[in-house]
Amino acid sequence: MKEIFVKYKSVIRFVVLFLGSYLLLSVGYSFYLKASASGGYFPDYFTNLVARQSAAILEAFGYGTVLFENIARHGVFLTIKDNYTVNIVEGCNSISVIILFVSFIIAFAEGFKKTFLFLLVGMVLIYIVNLIRISLLVVALYKYPEYQEVLHSVLFPAVIYGMVFFLWIAWVRMLKTSSAQ
Repeated sequence: MKEIFVKYKSVIRFVVLFLGSYLLLSVGYSFYLKASASGGYFPDYFTNLVARQSAAILEAFGYGTVLFENIARHGVFLTIKDNYTVNIVEGCNSISVIILFVSFIIAFAEGFKKTFLFLLVGMVLIYIVNLIRISLLVVALYKYPEYQEVLHSVLFPAVIYGMVFFLWIAWVRMLKTSSAQ
């Protein structure tokens, strides 16, 4: 048994670090969501912020937007020109995707400064891409509502998860390059 642990030490280390950090961050996020229920922002601060920033992007491109809380659907409605387009809920704020990204990077951590900087840049990129993704989705659904299912369930999730995958590949390549030197 000891031989197996020695042989697969790096794999076991990755799995333990990934699952451990993912669980720890997810539990922390769960506590945040429970605490935010009475925090003054609906449905929570980050989701509310994403809705407001997405609306600001759309406004910058000339789309008249209106935001209003939807208690029944636990989200923030974002409308264009008095036409309902999307309900931004907690799952749209990119925090869960960022937790997945961070967990992977921690599992492959190499040097505090390098890891911290990559995490910071990666989280900001994911957040920005998510805002652009939501803004584009709102416009696409406004103009092509008949494609809602494929846009919302296939195309636009592929954008955010594709970004995470790209960052993971960049991190592994960066580590591979630095270890070769």
